[in-house]
Amino acid sequence: MKLSVKVYNSTFEGKIKAMVSVYFNDCFVIKGFKIIDGKNGLFIANPSKKNGEGEFVDVAHPVTKEFREELYSKIRDEYSKHKISEGNDII
Repeated sequence: MKLSVKVYNSTFEGKIKAMVSVYFNDCFVIKGFKIIDGKNGLFIANPSKKNGEGEFVDVAHPVTKEFREELYSKIRDEYSKHKISEGNDII
């Protein structure tokens, strides 16, 4: 499977550092991954929405540990390239 990652809107104020879209085989896209600056450093959040109780629930997420590692590694690599080109910190 071919994964392509696009990092955008990396100039947010606050905790969200970037939004990410992931393209699968150039024929399917999932938008809404976030790179967030949490209390333990930067992390990747899956696309989510609020449910009826006001809690955020993932609307798309990796099913296996192996694919999660592959996907998040690709996102981190692309974010790092993006930040290096802007001269900023990387994860």
